[in-house]
Amino acid sequence: MLCIGFILFIGLAKECYAQDDNGPYLGRSIGEFNTYHHQVSGDVYAVDDWTLLLVNFNYDGTGVDTFFWAGDSGRPGPQGFIIPDQFGKTNVLERYYNEEVRLTLPEGKRISRIKWFAVYDIDSQNAFGDVYIPEDFSAPAPQSLAAFSSAAVTSKPLRVLDASTILIPEFRYDGRGEEAYFWTGVGPQPSSRGFKIPDEYGYLEPIRAYKGEDVRLELPGGKTIFDVNWISVYDASARASLGAVLVPDGLNVPPAALVTHPHESKLSQCKQLHRDLQVSWNVHGREITIELAGQIEEDEYMSFGISGAAERSAMLGADVAVARYSLAERRGLVTDYNISDVAPCVRVLGVWRGVCRDTAVGGLDSPQLLYASREDSLTRITYRTNQQPDEALDREWKKDGDLYVVWAVGKLDSLMEPAFHRLYPRHDVIIRLNNTLPDNDCFKFTIGSRARPSPWEVAQLFDPTLRVFQFRVGPAGGARGVAGRAEGHAPPLAWYVNGQLAPDIQLRRGLTYTFYVYGGNEPHSATEYHPLVVTAEQGGGLERLSDSALRQVRVLAGLHYSRRGLLQPTAAGGLCLGRAAEEADRRRDADYVTFRAYNRSLRWECASASPAALTVSPNSSWPDIVYYNSFTHAGMGGRIYIVDRHNRNIARKSAAATLAPLTPLTVLTALTVLTVLTALTAR
Repeated sequence: MLCIGFILFIGLAKECYAQDDNGPYLGRSIGEFNTYHHQVSGDVYAVDDWTLLLVNFNYDGTGVDTFFWAGDSGRPGPQGFIIPDQFGKTNVLERYYNEEVRLTLPEGKRISRIKWFAVYDIDSQNAFGDVYIPEDFSAPAPQSLAAFSSAAVTSKPLRVLDASTILIPEFRYDGRGEEAYFWTGVGPQPSSRGFKIPDEYGYLEPIRAYKGEDVRLELPGGKTIFDVNWISVYDASARASLGAVLVPDGLNVPPAALVTHPHESKLSQCKQLHRDLQVSWNVHGREITIELAGQIEEDEYMSFGISGAAERSAMLGADVAVARYSLAERRGLVTDYNISDVAPCVRVLGVWRGVCRDTAVGGLDSPQLLYASREDSLTRITYRTNQQPDEALDREWKKDGDLYVVWAVGKLDSLMEPAFHRLYPRHDVIIRLNNTLPDNDCFKFTIGSRARPSPWEVAQLFDPTLRVFQFRVGPAGGARGVAGRAEGHAPPLAWYVNGQLAPDIQLRRGLTYTFYVYGGNEPHSATEYHPLVVTAEQGGGLERLSDSALRQVRVLAGLHYSRRGLLQPTAAGGLCLGRAAEEADRRRDADYVTFRAYNRSLRWECASASPAALTVSPNSSWPDIVYYNSFTHAGMGGRIYIVDRHNRNIARKSAAATLAPLTPLTVLTALTVLTVLTALTAR
């Protein structure tokens, strides 16, 4: 009897696993269509208990009143129900030729409770093709494994959610491993021959300490749960498993939600920097060919280059190439940048500092673009650079030994310059240009959508009794903060107004308001000098604009003309700066579900200097929507609604206008200058 049970188990395992031998795992096979009429054919799989997948499906489309049809008793007949097509429609079926069709059963129906599935014609009451659901059929569903249980690592039982996704509930790890990773592989137990699983954020760095968190992992490069025998937390430096769970054969789980991208670098050496970014290279004498490949958004950049420090990875002082693909121009661009401050490129007492193009600071643009493409969200940029520096701003690509590098992925701002990065390493990143044996730890990218965090609600300061507003500077909140809003800004810092993150403000025409500004009054700093300005345009960062571009911006408050005819900021004040805790990881800002929780995590450091007082008096010449921002950095602020009488619903009514493209910059008129001078006189 034991032998019979073992044979049945092996048979089930083969049934669920056989598709991996012939192609991607698609789910549990129900069977092939029985073909009767109209060339109906194909294979039918259960993805889960609510989803059918038809593979290589054919139907000539000539039936009169034909539908996908299913029933829970007897044989195919009129006592059944329609299953909507792949578009969710219940229209008469059209022609299919060798197509892959995914169908979702109507609400309340399950595959495990139906007896048959058919292509059925109601007019003639004939099944053109059908397949029967086996007795006691078990549709794919998440499966439980054992729990981590060791001195260093504990959890609740692991859950295999689909063929490539693993959930570790209430995961605890003391963080004492020297170089610990999520790790998997084949064999009877964990070993150094396994491979890393990217953490829940896609990083391949040593993992942090966990304190009872639910951790969701994706097996990399199209690997599935059928390709591995164990899941472990493994200390690579000590070559020891800190905790492991075995994976049984033949798990009846849904197929992976993501599919692999066919891209594979042609260059000899490749390093996976993140789940969504890899760099590869070849060395040819004095020249180095580099390819960056990343799954990034259309408005994002990839950067890669030599660290600013010889013995560690450091952004400050780094020499990097910033690569992007312009869909509008249908071409790639790669530009040489120098990082003299960890801030957007701004003028500090007439000198450009921050993340600046080499050409902006008197240098040369060294990288030579060779190839660029964007397909299925994967951007590829191949360029060539010199191993020896061409100028003082460039750093040497050391051919021998360890070379410390830096990388980042982030949004482009309104001037197509790199804004604050959303992906970047916190540990040292080392490559070796001239390995005797090619070094390649890259894996295939996967295509598919991942859940994005919902942005925090934009606060509204619409109280008609408010006459005074406090402006302080703090972190922008990551994907749930300013970067998650429709405007698309991604600054490192943002304005906190009366304790709220870049809120909407409502001001009434004919009244006078006071803005107390704690933006920092140190013009020698690229990071801690933020005079407040109110303009008719959205972006801010006026200090970065050329004189001609600046003259086209309609400035309503915060600037005045100097004796030389130059616009200068008037509202900076002592700095009051919010910072994340020293041990915090800003890449995890989106873990805070609410802004209130995020705000409580910040530490505020306020200088003893007094704030600047900016008097604002909206009048009939002001547009209905204006913007407050920083004179030096772009995207830090929000909207000000200018009304004739207070209206608490105005932000909702104006949402469509806010999402519309920005209008061309308005010419700075004499009336605007008069408004600025009037505000200054009122001070």
